[in-house]
Amino acid sequence: MKTTPRRPRSDSARAAVAAAQAVALGPIAPPAFVRVSKAARPFWNAIVTARPRDTWTDADLILAASLARAYADIEQLQKTLDRDGFILDGKAHPAIAIMENMSRRALATGRQLKVDTIATVGKAEDLPKSAALERDARAQLDDDLIPTLATMQ
Repeated sequence: MKTTPRRPRSDSARAAVAAAQAVALGPIAPPAFVRVSKAARPFWNAIVTARPRDTWTDADLILAASLARAYADIEQLQKTLDRDGFILDGKAHPAIAIMENMSRRALATGRQLKVDTIATVGKAEDLPKSAALERDARAQLDDDLIPTLATMQ
């Protein structure tokens, strides 16, 4: 028997109020016992805002911190490769293998946390519909009758 309380329907007024309150609170802070460096903090914020605030457990937040650190490390490795190049002393740069390993680990952790593309955006077969809607909206940008952010300011 399920012991967790039922979540409100996503199309209910209660769910809309809860979502607005969660957004107003900003990203969840890391637990006191988890270190998230300044370099990893933008990744942390992106990760914890990818899912509804009330779905995060302490165990999830520990994994989210690990994922944020991995993303920050991948960025640092990429900077090293940008500076040194992919070939170092006639051989593949050692950072390549490390970055590939970190990337695989990050992808697996993202799937485990349900912050991957399928969990947050949907299945691939649904994306062409969204892309078509955006293309249609872009085509309408030249229409003076449709307000845009630039015309509303």
